[in-house]
Amino acid sequence: MKTRLLGGIAALIVAIIGTVLLVNYVQGADKRALASTETATVYVVEKAVAAGTRVDKMADAVVKKDVPKLAIAAGAVTDLGDVDQKVTAVTLVPGEQLLSTRMVDADAFLGPSRVQVPAGMQEITLKLPIERVVGGKIAAGDTVGVFLSVDNSGAGSSGTQLTFHKVLVTAAQFSNGSAAKSQEAPAEQDKSAGAMAKKTPSSDDTYLITLARNSADAERIVFATEFGSVYLSKEPTNAVETTSGVVTGTRLFR
Repeated sequence: MKTRLLGGIAALIVAIIGTVLLVNYVQGADKRALASTETATVYVVEKAVAAGTRVDKMADAVVKKDVPKLAIAAGAVTDLGDVDQKVTAVTLVPGEQLLSTRMVDADAFLGPSRVQVPAGMQEITLKLPIERVVGGKIAAGDTVGVFLSVDNSGAGSSGTQLTFHKVLVTAAQFSNGSAAKSQEAPAEQDKSAGAMAKKTPSSDDTYLITLARNSADAERIVFATEFGSVYLSKEPTNAVETTSGVVTGTRLFR
């Protein structure tokens, strides 16, 4: 009986020693692999970081790691102080190196509700009810048709026309300034910091739609907004551009 007990204890001790040796071996594997390799310390993303995150808010999401110099990507960050005034331009995923090329100045970050304004264009913002923006399904980056209506029946000049085609939407927001995204993908809205799958108490059923247009066209849109009404259609780049001209009361049923 004693022999069996001693044998069991000896086997347990051997197993413990073997486990400790194996753990030490595995822990030292990386160091041995890098022993003859020239390395440098860079920041690596350890937790997902959302686009638009300031550097001082993601310190717990990145760690310093020794990486073989041959594997270091261009623009890898070695000192957070070098990018402390910037925000992430895109979402960062665990495992990737923190790159300065994925960082932008805070005032240059457009976010999910904005797109870049084409050179030479102006931006004009319209406050429109939901039924005039395709039920709220217009988002930044879409192109729209702009219908202008003016009610001047006394002068006999009332009419409606699809005046502008494929106008770029540079921003889409609810009336409280929160980012508005297409309601066709509510699951994606819930994931976005600016998404409005559920309206906040300070938002109503009106939208702030910003369009990119030249100055002459902007004047006509403003006039229709002031003295008539504006409707937007969702007009993708492959939509056929057709119009019957100005629709008036006499032409409506022709």
